[in-house]
Amino acid sequence: MSSAHLILALSCPDRPGIVHAVSGVLVEHGGNITESQQFGDPSTGLFFMRVQVETQAPRGELEEGLAGIAQEFAMTWKLDEVGRPVRTLIMASKDAHCLVDLLFRQRFQRLPIEVVGVVANHPDLEPIASFYGAPFHHIPVTKDTKAEAEHALMQLVREQDVELVVLARYMQILSEELTAELEGRVINIHHSFLPSFKGARPYAQAHGRGVKLIGATAHYVTADLDEGPIIEQDVERVTHADDVAEMVARGQDVERRVLARAVRWHAEHRVLLDGRRTVVFP
Repeated sequence: MSSAHLILALSCPDRPGIVHAVSGVLVEHGGNITESQQFGDPSTGLFFMRVQVETQAPRGELEEGLAGIAQEFAMTWKLDEVGRPVRTLIMASKDAHCLVDLLFRQRFQRLPIEVVGVVANHPDLEPIASFYGAPFHHIPVTKDTKAEAEHALMQLVREQDVELVVLARYMQILSEELTAELEGRVINIHHSFLPSFKGARPYAQAHGRGVKLIGATAHYVTADLDEGPIIEQDVERVTHADDVAEMVARGQDVERRVLARAVRWHAEHRVLLDGRRTVVFP
């Protein structure tokens, strides 16, 4: 029999016996644990665990065994194949750096996503999507057509069985209804000046204030603008000698690497929600 390499990610109220119970089920099904991480959050009383296991047992039998302890421990859990590409829709506007980086990594560096389409509210990025063989969907958004545009987006999400939506510098605010329907499945990237430098031209505002660190934050999207659970952050030092253009370039470098890490960790089931926070097993 061929062996399967699987990922089990779970969370539940913390109590004695969880690791023993999970390990017991895996051993009963001939599982060999290749990676294991866990964390108990004393502030929320929740326990989090991620396990990679190789087994020759049928996946259905393993799921049946896990379902039994899941009920006992009130677990939220998911079992998936290691390395399975997550069906992903990338959304952008005019800035290309994050889109290009994700498409490049997916093609050449084994980023575990399958890009089923690129959605943009402007046509500028169609040549990039075409170069990488990703279907391009131009969905214009205006104040009067926002509801219609979001309906078209959700229709595409359903038709393509999309598991993850990535806002790769998509400069539109998603409605509360849309964010609720896609809860836990939308990742956004923004400059970490927020909320200090809100509005247009944040790098120019930062330059005017003489900041010494620039950075970016990747987070899940919620109805509260830029307040969703944070997945990853990074910074880079700048000096008084850097002009706005240099700060923009450095900021874009930070944005794309932070977003790529967040997307990878999500696709590998390394990110678990802990209320308004995340537990990340990198």
